[in-house]
Amino acid sequence: MTMDKSPDAFRTISEVADDLDLPQHVLRFWETRFLQIRPMKRGGGRRYYRPEDVDLLKGIRHLLYDHGYTIKGVQKLLKTNGNKFVIAVGHGDLASVEALSTAQEPAPAEPRVAGPEDDQIVGRAKAPISRRFFNFGGTDDMPEVSLGKSSVGKEDRALLQETLYDLLECKRLLDQVR
Repeated sequence: MTMDKSPDAFRTISEVADDLDLPQHVLRFWETRFLQIRPMKRGGGRRYYRPEDVDLLKGIRHLLYDHGYTIKGVQKLLKTNGNKFVIAVGHGDLASVEALSTAQEPAPAEPRVAGPEDDQIVGRAKAPISRRFFNFGGTDDMPEVSLGKSSVGKEDRALLQETLYDLLECKRLLDQVR
């Protein structure tokens, strides 16, 4: 006899991982990349996720896996639009997504050249543009990535590690389909 938890109850990492169909190590990795994810930790390091944390994780998962965003791109969305925006994306609540994105739009500024910190999507789009929300990271603003150096710097190393992680996740998904 198992009892279902209240929607307001805290969830363990195994419950969240099962709910999101992700391995637990991915959730731990995301904690290092997204400072907004802060599960409560009890003795022995056991993690308990609040309902808001679970909703945020669903939004992050949706953007990474269903819309082809990179971790850096999702970080930028979180920074510019906030947690509520990503949570609304995860719930598929387009009315809230639109309302939150228009509320966050800054006044038009003078045009400037995008720098490497403005990269949101690396390479070509991973998903059709029609599946992206409001064409974030469309093909017009996607710079090509090239090292152009004989040695790999700290930023390039981090980019390569992120790419390796993305490739490993792609392999995992392909292995599931086979």
